[in-house]
Amino acid sequence: MPVKLHVEGDYACFTRPEMKVERVSYDVMTPSAARGILEAIYWKPQIAWVIESIRVLKPIRFTNVRRNEVSSVIPIRNVTSAMKTGRGHLAQYIEEDRQQRAGMVLRDVSYVIEASILMRDTRDADGKTLSCPEAKHLDTFNRRARNGRAFMQPYFGCREFPVRFSLLEEGTKAPEDLLPEHERNRELGYMLHDIDYKRGMTPRFFRAALCDGLLVVPLWEEALS
Repeated sequence: MPVKLHVEGDYACFTRPEMKVERVSYDVMTPSAARGILEAIYWKPQIAWVIESIRVLKPIRFTNVRRNEVSSVIPIRNVTSAMKTGRGHLAQYIEEDRQQRAGMVLRDVSYVIEASILMRDTRDADGKTLSCPEAKHLDTFNRRARNGRAFMQPYFGCREFPVRFSLLEEGTKAPEDLLPEHERNRELGYMLHDIDYKRGMTPRFFRAALCDGLLVVPLWEEALS
């Protein structure tokens, strides 16, 4: 059974990869961002979240913001050396690396994520095969989402844009759909589906479109690399 999660927030930024200097968000949340929200609530190595659709509930509106970011990252070789030797320089000083960058982000967003679980391994921690592994994981996710629990705070693309979420169960009142008629059917162009980590972090894209406010996500095999 698929799960339905209502997510909303004041701001969101699903950065287009073709914008190399300033952040510019996609018009709609990407499947990879939706997966990240679900994984923040519940994830295990035995499962993978498959995003089936994303429903847009509010008008697509942009605003410009200016954010502080750092211009560098700690080199991986420094981290590896520190792990092996027990010493090393891993500090990063914001006063030296701070830079301001403009961004075009979404404001006042609301979506319904519909997703299902794909089992990677049907065994438990003791190596025993589970009879209904999907049901076990779905029950745990539903319980955590129902109580507002998460392993870490889910966010819309950037950590400073937190997500408010609620589980949509059978019999639950559907959230209000405020998407105007002229935005319900539109082409969104090529959108990031997710990252193929097995092929050297290769991005995969798909041709996105809203149909009556619904973004249907194709299967992973149908995405373009």
